This record gives sequence, C-alpha cells and structure tokens, in this order.
Amino acid sequence: VRKIGKAFSLHPLALEDILDAHQRPKVDIYDDHLLIITRIPISDPAHLEDLQPGERLETEQVAICLGRDFVITFQQQPCKAFDPVLRRLQAADSPFRRHGADYLTYALIDAAIDAFFPLLEAYGEQVEDLETQVVEKPAVDQIPRIHDLKRNLLTARRAVWPQREMLNTLIRDESTFIGSQTVVYLRDCYDHTVQLIDMIETYREIASGLIDIHLSSASNRMNE
Repeated sequence: VRKIGKAFSLHPLALEDILDAHQRPKVDIYDDHLLIITRIPISDPAHLEDLQPGERLETEQVAICLGRDFVITFQQQPCKAFDPVLRRLQAADSPFRRHGADYLTYALIDAAIDAFFPLLEAYGEQVEDLETQVVEKPAVDQIPRIHDLKRNLLTARRAVWPQREMLNTLIRDESTFIGSQTVVYLRDCYDHTVQLIDMIETYREIASGLIDIHLSSASNRMNE
C-alpha cells in the first residue's frame, strides 16, 4: 500500500484510512485526489432465506482513490458486486472509454449501493414470513430469529446511512475531480440510498413490533 501511495502521491492520512478497514462511509478531500470510503455487504443473498439464529450480516470497506486521471480501489477481499462494472469496462462500446475517471468512480459507488437491494428484499421476505408465523402459530424459537433479524437490519443501517452524507458531499461540494455531468449520476445514487434507508427503517419497525405480536398471540392461545 505504501508503494502504491508513493507512486500516485496519496496522502499519508488517506493510507491510514485505507488500512483501517472499520471506517464509516465518508469523503476526504486532498490536493491531488479524493478518498471515498463506502461499504458493501459480503453475505450471499441467495442463502438469506435460510438464515438461522446466530448468523450475522457482515459488510466490508471499499476505499476508492479518485485522481484526475486514475481510480484506485482497495478491498479486504474479492467480491462479485463489481463484476458488472468489470464487464462494462471490457466492452468495446463501453461509456467508460468516453468518460473520465470520475464516471468510473460513480459506477463503483453505484454497484456498491445496488448490492444492498437483493439483501433487503430477502430480509423483507423474512419479515413477512415471521409475521405470518407469529400470528398463526407462535413458537419459542421465533424470538431469537426476530432478534437476529433486528441485529442484521441494524448492521445494514450502519452501512447505508452514512453513505447518504458521503454522496451529499460529492454532490454539494465543487471539486476539480468530479465533472458536472457525473454529478447528475451521483444524484441518482443518492436517491437509491434514500430508498434503501426507507426500506431498512420500515423493516426494523415491523421487526420491533413482532416481539409484542408474539407475546400477544402466545397469551391468546394460552387463554383459549
């Protein structure tokens, strides 16, 4: 990392943030580049429907260094979230070949945000299933499942909420590294982030009420 930092004149504080993989999403502005921190989920949405008590959602940090003619990304481990961006880069008629480094940075941020949508859709299905089970046939094993769901939604909230402020900074503050045309695309990322936040808050509110519904249903069955 130090060799890369020296080759591209990255600020020492930026290198510290890159190596500290527990940062919140943010933007740091330096003379020669921007440091953009975002987070992506590393859980496989295909297996979330069979989520068992104790399984936790995990996210990882992605650091993006944007210069005037370069983009460098640092990840903890490879992931599939950026595969669509790589495929578009390889296409002969790709817009990446006509636009600058800022457009590629937008595409990476957009891919990181979009990775949360299938995750939350899976959680939404879990919320609906638990709600039906709690009302129709409350059982003791549903309580830890509800708590695990609430904990995972909180993890998603911690990863997504700061991204709104990060994007707002990129849109609001004028920068020589991001052109006006790319700002339009970043506004679309901002809208997607707000949509994710609404989904998370809705599911968290429903999940919080499931405990009360469970206790009420169990009490009614006991009375019967």
